[in-house]
Amino acid sequence: MRSWSSSATASIRIASNARRIIPLRRHHSALAHPQARPQSPSTCPSTSPPAPAKTDPYALLAPHLDQLRTSLLTLLGSSHPSLDAIAQYYFLHPSKQLRPVLVLLFARATNGLGEGFPEVKWAADNAKGRQQELDAPLTRKDVLCDWNPSMPDHTASFETAFELRLPPSPPSHMPPPPLLLHQTHSPALTHALLPTQLRLAQIVEMIHVASLLHDDVIDKSPLRRGAASAPAAFGNKLAVLGGDFLLGRASAALSRLGSNEVVELIASVIANLVEGEILQMKGNGGEAAPPPTSSSSASNDIDLQALHSSPLASSPASSDKWPIYLKKTYLKTASLMAKGARAAVVLGGCREGEVCKEVAYAYGRNLGIAFQLIDDTLDFSSSTTQLGKPGFADLRLGLATGPALYAAEEYPELEGMIGRRFSGEGDVERALTLISASRGVERTRELARVHAEKAREVLALLPRSEARDALEGLTEGVVRRRW
Repeated sequence: MRSWSSSATASIRIASNARRIIPLRRHHSALAHPQARPQSPSTCPSTSPPAPAKTDPYALLAPHLDQLRTSLLTLLGSSHPSLDAIAQYYFLHPSKQLRPVLVLLFARATNGLGEGFPEVKWAADNAKGRQQELDAPLTRKDVLCDWNPSMPDHTASFETAFELRLPPSPPSHMPPPPLLLHQTHSPALTHALLPTQLRLAQIVEMIHVASLLHDDVIDKSPLRRGAASAPAAFGNKLAVLGGDFLLGRASAALSRLGSNEVVELIASVIANLVEGEILQMKGNGGEAAPPPTSSSSASNDIDLQALHSSPLASSPASSDKWPIYLKKTYLKTASLMAKGARAAVVLGGCREGEVCKEVAYAYGRNLGIAFQLIDDTLDFSSSTTQLGKPGFADLRLGLATGPALYAAEEYPELEGMIGRRFSGEGDVERALTLISASRGVERTRELARVHAEKAREVLALLPRSEARDALEGLTEGVVRRRW
């Protein structure tokens, strides 16, 4: 794997120009993509054949996505009907499922390439006890953590003092055969998905939905996905508790994946969500916040190129706000996509020093930022019916997103409104007028295209496959969407 990675790395040079985006046919997710455009030979590995027609990611993964949605609901049971209802509430409404899609596409695009893949594949095929552990109820039968349908009476009961009982014999874990541990692995895609990767796709969606429950309380949002938000339907307290419950379930499922690296990655996402929310609360207006620190990693260099090749640094008045805005965008949106994709590759046997992990993180980071930038433009350019949530919500919350920051370069009057979080009389209405008259929305979309193009270009480090082709299409889909 390392020799393949090195040759692929040597063959690619990341360009900074954003290519023309081809119009996108309508899909239930608004993220399916159009016909492929051929890549320049200078940006493709020498082993890649000519580009085939684009692959619809949702059609490619349809059987898995349907199964994930159905089985996910079984992970959310509790002893409280109201908690059941709120935990499942957002899962029962249509959604893009972008985060599980990224996990599964990167699993398919890289399984078989990592040096550790033979071992994890053997474990999935032969370690029956490990599979039973992965699928077991998320609460143990012998420890009263919370209620589950298979809990024995002696554990759940409080009628008498709890008595110790001898544990059953543990399941036997058959070690991999010695030859498997020492054989040389020839990288080749298998197009298979491992059970741990399927479960990871559910975990990232649970964390995402938990963040929506909490966000809707903080933002006092009355709508979500075209229906009453959870706080509007159940009240703030239950919405907060429902989000906490989902994070607890996700943490229990995460602990069973068998990878400390994956646990660390996904656990850090939860911290990032909190950090991003606090940064948004304190750093978006007049109060200064520290800018994002630089890194020597390849993925961060790509983002810095996108930053420097865009016009965002042209205004001294807004220069302190842009780094805060983009860092907040990473923490609240892109972190889960980037680390979820990287975790999928780790579960597929990719080890330290193998390029697939870096590709997954760089792609998810750039795609996530592009996705949120487009989301911020839709707040100004789409109706409440199209969005499924109230329009102009950011301004009403006192938040200055990309369109407002760009508009402030053309209309300095906006700087004072941004500083006081649009709290003055008539600020929101006047800001809307100025933003509409500016190129703020258009320039934010241009910046999103730069990040999406960076995401697409790093995929050239992976061998050609349907999954890679679908990932390329997603980079087009996220910037073409209108809802």
